[in-house]
Amino acid sequence: MPESNDAAAKRAECAESKDAATERAERAESNFMRGCNCCQAVLLAFSDELGMDEQTLMRLGSSFGAGMGRMREVCGAVTGMLMALGLRRGYTLDEGDKKAHYEKVRELAGRFRSQNGSIICRELLEGVKVTEGGAPEERTAEYYRKRPCKSYCASAAAILQKELTKNE
Repeated sequence: MPESNDAAAKRAECAESKDAATERAERAESNFMRGCNCCQAVLLAFSDELGMDEQTLMRLGSSFGAGMGRMREVCGAVTGMLMALGLRRGYTLDEGDKKAHYEKVRELAGRFRSQNGSIICRELLEGVKVTEGGAPEERTAEYYRKRPCKSYCASAAAILQKELTKNE
């Protein structure tokens, strides 16, 4: 039986969305590999859509790497994903729906948790030897080899891109 125009259009839209999600994921990975923290990596993957220059986005995300200043709390990639969501679709005192936004935050965090097992940095890095304290580790080939962080950045960016594409 031939495919309907609606079905063909939906399939094409999904393929386009997947391509866009893959592109965002690759940008986020690349940003992490060039030295950005996880939050910065995801934010910068969306810099063309957020209405802010890269330097401002870098500063905005600078406190949230390594689970917020190396406290290993909420993963920086998740934080970057949700910051970008807020910049694109957040609420203000004058407009938007706070309840709906919080529901979307919980939904996207849930998708990340389903894909990766947790949204908590220390749990995501379980089994990875990390140094204690607030000083960031030097970005060496060994650092990048042992860290799963670039895949978490990619995951967060893809989740957000799929959401943004779905609702436009």
